[in-house]
Formats: sequence, structure tokens, C-alpha cells
Amino acid sequence: MNNLPLETHRRKFPALENKAYFNYGGQGPLPGPAMEAIARSYEFVQVGGPFSQKINGWVQEEIALTREAIAAELGVESGTVTLTEDVTVGCNIALWGIDWQNGDHLLISDCEHPGVVATVREIRRRFNVEISVCPLLETLNEGNPVEAIAAHLQANTRLFVFSHILWNTGQVLPLKEIVETCHARGVRVLADAAQSVGVLPLNLAESGVDFYGFTGHKWLCGPEGLGGLYVSPEGRSHLSPTFIGWRGVEVDAKGTPLDWQPDGRRYEIATSAYPLLGGLREAIALHNNWGTAAQRYGQICDLSRYLWERLSELPRVECLRTAPPEAGLVSFKLTDGTPHKQAVTALEGEQIMVRTILDPDCIRACVHYFTEKSEIDQLIARLK
Repeated sequence: MNNLPLETHRRKFPALENKAYFNYGGQGPLPGPAMEAIARSYEFVQVGGPFSQKINGWVQEEIALTREAIAAELGVESGTVTLTEDVTVGCNIALWGIDWQNGDHLLISDCEHPGVVATVREIRRRFNVEISVCPLLETLNEGNPVEAIAAHLQANTRLFVFSHILWNTGQVLPLKEIVETCHARGVRVLADAAQSVGVLPLNLAESGVDFYGFTGHKWLCGPEGLGGLYVSPEGRSHLSPTFIGWRGVEVDAKGTPLDWQPDGRRYEIATSAYPLLGGLREAIALHNNWGTAAQRYGQICDLSRYLWERLSELPRVECLRTAPPEAGLVSFKLTDGTPHKQAVTALEGEQIMVRTILDPDCIRACVHYFTEKSEIDQLIARLK
């Protein structure tokens, strides 16, 4: 760990040269070494022959190396990692892989992404599963989210679905305590990790979480189209494959499927954009080259506190949180009547990039560990 000066480190991200970027929760900028790795891999595949024994062997090695790199970030064994395209695919694998029965109950928080909400509603329609919503938004500044969850669990609850870091407010939920509360009632847990992987130091094996869906293109700053799903060994025994393809099965000498793969590979499907694998590994290595997960998280919290404090000084701005954020997402409202979409469009016209959130109606700005205070000052000056 060499803790390169941030100015030097930021030069690895070409997209940051001409803008103040606060949209890491939507998509992180791809670092130059990752782009170069992807380009080299595509060229290597074409030179070697896309469907040759040589390239097939290379693909298997790339998959194994990437699974190991991801597992190190999550604090798990590599065999528990399934490679997917994004968070939503991972959550779909977990949601559809459960053997739902008429009358089962599924609990979801009121701060989930539309992709997950839509999936849950379709499960309700197809299987006559009872769905209820746990109010976590109201615990942003007061109240106990674990107690709120416990109060909404039922005798027939099979699964609780929530986000480790809420994508709309930035609230960090206590993963281990939530899992313990749910497991004590026989309820499995699916965490949407879109905003937590690449932000929080993680030890999923210790947390006990059953299913943890994540992506590489947000806070890890990897290429879009590559993510994953962690399935605990215990969770695997209760989760059937949702999508089925040759990568997920073992075959005999004649190629006839015999059984599912014994680990996380059973939930994988077929051909993917394999050159992206090296790009994600390069991005992960770049972050680790600057500092440990704990060091990066500490820097994120320092910068989000600075942003929150500066926003709180503005007379026509109201932060959703009444205390400094616990992660890199800072959501706020304009109280002078300016439509949030109009403000975001105006800011983007000046190369200051934030986004709107519809529920609650607000603007969200994200800071990473390599965000510069001068970028935050630029945003504050324009809002002022």
C-alpha cells in the first residue's frame, strides 16, 4: 500500500480531467489501466482465435483470477462467487431461485431500486406470494432499522430484501445485526450491494448474509456489464439455478449434463464478454494500490462529511441526513422551489455531474476516496 498522492492517483482516471464528478453511485469512471487491459484482451482473443483451445484455456484462467479478486474484496471463499452482468441479474438469481409456495411471505424495504421492486411484484403475481414493505426511510435520522425489520417479520416470511447502503438516502444499514435478527426467525436475507461494494470494508462470511448481489461498474470503477452474486454455502443448499447454461453444469465424457457445478458456478450461464474480466481486476488492483479498504472508506467518510458540512451552510439547501453521512452518498433538497431536474441539468452544463432521485425528491452527490475538495467547493459555489 503506497498511498499515492490523490492528484497522481486521479490521473489514472481520464474521465476526471474535465469535470467535477459526483455520480459514482450510478457509474464509476473507468481507469486507464482497465481500458488498456480490456483492449489487450480483445486483441489477444482475436489473434489466438476466439474459439480455440488456447483461448478457451485463457478464458478459464481469467474467470478463476477474477473470482479470486472479487472474493478478496468481499471476505469470502472464491467458490461462493457467481459472475453476473450486474446487480439486478444477481438479485434475480436469488429471488427466482427460491422455491416459492402459495402463501409464503416476502419482506422488502421501502428504499429499494425499481429493478428489484418490479421483480418482487412479478413473483407475487406468479406464485401468490404475500409481499409487505418495511419502512426504513423513516429511520434515516432517528429510530432503529433492525427493530423496524423485526416488527415486520411474519411466521411465513421466507426472505427479506434490502440494500446494504440505501441508494436514495445513503443510509448504511447494519448488515450483521439484520442477518442475525432474520436468521433467528428462520428468514433468509438478500442484500442489494450496488452501493456498498467498493465503499465498505467487507467480510461477508462473518456477516452470515445468504445472498449479496453487486456490480463492478459503480464504486469499483470497473467496466459495465460485469458484476456478481455471493451465495453462502448454507444459502446455496436452498437456492436453485434461475438461468441455466453450460457454464453451470457438470457433464460426462459425451457432454451430457450430469449435475450442477458444486459451487457458485452453478448460477452462471454461458458465453460472456471475457475481456472485461481483466478490466475489473485492474480497477480493483488500482484501488488496493492506493490503500486498504479501510483506508479508502475512511477517506470517503472524511470527504462526505466535508460535502455535508458545506451543503449545510447553504441557506436554501437541506440535507436529508441531520448528521454526517456514513458513506459516499449525500442527498439534499433545494428549498427555494427550483426543480431538482432543472438544477441537475444546469450543473451538468457546467461539467458538474450529480443526479436526481425521485423518492424522496432530492439531488444525490457521491464522493469517492479520490474526490478532491476543490470539486466539492466547485459544486457548493455553483449551488450558492
